[in-house]
Amino acid sequence: MSSVSKRFLRYVKIDTQSDHDSSTIPTTENQWELARLLEKELEQLGLQDVKLNQKCFVTATLPANVDKKLPVIGFLAHMDTSPDFSGKNVKPQVIENYDGGDISLNKAKKMSLSPQEFPTLKHYVGQTLITTDGSTLLGADDKAGLAEIMTALEYMLEHPEFKHGTIKVAFTPDEETGKGNEYFDIKSFAADFAYTLDGGPVGELEYENFNADRADITVKGKSVHPGDAKGVLVNSQIVFMEFFNLLPAAQRPEYTQGREGFFHLWRMTKASVEETQAQLLIRDHDSKKFKHKQEMLLKCAEFINHKYGPGTVSVDLVESYRNMKAVIQPVMHIVETAKQAMQELGIKPVIKPIRGGTDGARLSYMGLPTPNLFAGGHNFHGPYEYIPVQSMEKAVQVILKIIELYSQK
Repeated sequence: MSSVSKRFLRYVKIDTQSDHDSSTIPTTENQWELARLLEKELEQLGLQDVKLNQKCFVTATLPANVDKKLPVIGFLAHMDTSPDFSGKNVKPQVIENYDGGDISLNKAKKMSLSPQEFPTLKHYVGQTLITTDGSTLLGADDKAGLAEIMTALEYMLEHPEFKHGTIKVAFTPDEETGKGNEYFDIKSFAADFAYTLDGGPVGELEYENFNADRADITVKGKSVHPGDAKGVLVNSQIVFMEFFNLLPAAQRPEYTQGREGFFHLWRMTKASVEETQAQLLIRDHDSKKFKHKQEMLLKCAEFINHKYGPGTVSVDLVESYRNMKAVIQPVMHIVETAKQAMQELGIKPVIKPIRGGTDGARLSYMGLPTPNLFAGGHNFHGPYEYIPVQSMEKAVQVILKIIELYSQK
């Protein structure tokens, strides 16, 4: 087993599932366990200024070993796993020399990872895969990123002949809830720019993501005994369905791809005759189309309130993140250098917009331009998640090559 895969297997066994409904940072206490382990490992490697702050951010510095002035580069990964699927008692399976066939994940559940359902598996014949046991997610999002950054640091410390400028690293809580980086101290981190290791398959390089809002919807009804309901009862659940169905069905996530945005009925937190509460996610890469979606949602509420009476539906738009492209474009050298690093390593860069968000989006608007690099995983946030060991090794190589290229500038 390689150094990066050993680290990864160690990290995924720690439950760091975050919680959308928690008001604390971190949103779950278990994230502290991994944070303390990473703090200890950074100290053992010999990094300087290793800190674990009161909000569960782990940061450290690898000082430059050259005299010339070079940019300070940051590398980041998040510690939490998705709140939407269990990350408890992860039991990773290691499949060596994958033969291209079905991989049994859980015989009792009759669950298999099949190339018929997941054709990308065919790209990894002969490689070593790490999968779930079918009962939890794996946690490659983003414990692969943690392992890759730590392994790159280890290499540089063991090879003093490898020249580099000052390197900053940060391991953050609650990326999956979108809450963590609100508390990230960009000023004290003091990097000129950074990269998140939080992407999917080999070659992914992303500097464009969705504009994103959450819409908190409340629908008020009128509850009376159904035997005396005629002309009086207003069922908030049915009114909510009417409201939701005013939105274009073709703009739901299951019917969209590429740069197409969507309205997503994420969850319903309360449903009764008297009151229904739900949360919609609004997404679009294009800022004008995104604004149109916001306006459309408000117009639908206006229609329902005209039909059933003022205050029947209320819509509260909560900003999640914005497209980082606008912030990255003035410093495109950070994308071009990452692209060059991949090409020099024989990796074809796959530059495409993220159909989601990343810590880099918020960090970029906070003043730290941060595109996203691949970490190597597939099928995140569920029991079919897997990652090839060789993909993690390539991510380590890309980190080192980016650093090398900047040391030569």
